[in-house]
Amino acid sequence: MGRNEIKKFFGAAVRQRRGRLGISQEELAGRAGLHRTYISDVERGARNVSLESIHRLAGALDMPMSQLFSWHHAGLEHEKEAKVNSHG
Repeated sequence: MGRNEIKKFFGAAVRQRRGRLGISQEELAGRAGLHRTYISDVERGARNVSLESIHRLAGALDMPMSQLFSWHHAGLEHEKEAKVNSHG
C-alpha cells in the first residue's frame, strides 16, 4: 500500500468515527486542539499526520490510537480489499 493510500485510509477512519459521533470538523478540531482546516486535510488524506496529532485525534474521537489504523474497526475492510484486488 502506497503512502497516499495509507493517508487516505487514515483520513477515512477519522471521518467515519467523527460521523458516528455526530460531530462537525470544527467540533473535532476544538476537542483535539487542532485547526478545522487541518482536520479537513487529514480526512482527505492530504496531510502526513504526526504522532502527536494522531494522539490528539484519538483522544478527541474517544478511541485508542490503534483503532485509527485498524481497517476492521474503522469499517474500511471492504475498501482495503477492493484496493488490493484492483492491483492484483
